Amino acid sequence: MNPVPVSLPFTDRTEAGRRLTERVRPHAVDDPIVLALPRGGVPVGAELARGLGADFDVLMVRKIGLPGRPETGVGAITEDGHVFYDDLALARMRLPRQALSDTVASERDELDRRRRVYRGERSMPRIAGRDCVVVDDGVATGGTARAALRMVRQAGPSSLVLAVPVASSEVLEALKGEADAVVVISAPDNFRAVGEWYRDFDQLSDDHVTTILLDLERSRPRPEVARAVRIRAGQVYLDGDLTMPTALRGVVVMAFGRGRGDPERRAIASSLQRAGYATLLLDLLTGDDGDDEGDTEVLGERLSAAVTWLRRATDAASEPLGVMGWGDAAPAALVTAAELPQDVASVVVHGGRVDLAEPALGKVRAPTLILLESEESFVRELGEWTMSRLGGPSELGVVSGADRLLGGTRQWREVAVRSLDWFDRHLFRRAE
Repeated sequence: MNPVPVSLPFTDRTEAGRRLTERVRPHAVDDPIVLALPRGGVPVGAELARGLGADFDVLMVRKIGLPGRPETGVGAITEDGHVFYDDLALARMRLPRQALSDTVASERDELDRRRRVYRGERSMPRIAGRDCVVVDDGVATGGTARAALRMVRQAGPSSLVLAVPVASSEVLEALKGEADAVVVISAPDNFRAVGEWYRDFDQLSDDHVTTILLDLERSRPRPEVARAVRIRAGQVYLDGDLTMPTALRGVVVMAFGRGRGDPERRAIASSLQRAGYATLLLDLLTGDDGDDEGDTEVLGERLSAAVTWLRRATDAASEPLGVMGWGDAAPAALVTAAELPQDVASVVVHGGRVDLAEPALGKVRAPTLILLESEESFVRELGEWTMSRLGGPSELGVVSGADRLLGGTRQWREVAVRSLDWFDRHLFRRAE
């Protein structure tokens, strides 16, 4: 949570959601879903979901206000039936919970009404195992945000993020323990009310919310469908999985020795697909390799054959192309970049002995990101030695456990974020 000075106020909630997108992207990797608090959070969340290529839905939470002073929040109720009270505030007012029973009943009825209007007969979206981003147009007291985060946490998300354009710094500090990350554009010292930080802060109706939900659903691209492919490479056939997004802005070949079916590796591919990249997941080793097992030159030739096939036989013929290589396929990715400089515009490698590509390193002109799997001096020295011999721009990073993605770590998330950032920097510009 590092608010930075920006030009305020926001034009409207849609612009605020757009400005949140790049700040939230590193936290939206594992099958992400954006959950907006109606009504004000819906246009913010819809724009954020659109920018991230993430699923979107509403999260029903109602503030519990003081009887006669509904603007003063002293708790919240969530759609799963839980009621959260601000007991400190109630104690200061010497007000027992029982005094709010009529208000709680009324808000429960209103929550049920809105749930039916916004979601119809649909149940709550699946949250377990996903990156969940809870969004509102701002945070003043934090009561509804806290209740929403606790409800989502109980459903077992992979990670939980609160994202808001503007908020009280004191309240954000109190909310840090409720989420894995808090993303905010600005937390001004002179914060008094959310509406003061928007030029257009018109009140939204149920019709506004349902229209936004319907428009976003209609504009969603068709789901990407992976298809199995077999690619001839010399005397062998390589098995792969090709996924082509509807809105295509580039293509990434993800090469492995074996193991393209690993869930974490597929999650990395999904993050690239949501950003508009076609992906080809490819195993370079076959069951009949014999003496060729792990031969960098042979694997490089196979990967080059796959890139050539991709250019000739798919809709990615003219799209900017990047290559990722894991383990045994890491040096092969560098060999392919050297052999096909007109095709390969960017490279990411991690794990493996990248120094084995030594004869080809000087011919690699494509920008290359080398992700090391540990901080061990030998591993770093090999990475630095390799980088010093590349013929183009390069960067070196460490992602501990990058070559052991199923080892119980969450390091694959960093691999996904850093790889996507690298390809955005070096492929997306060419696509434009």
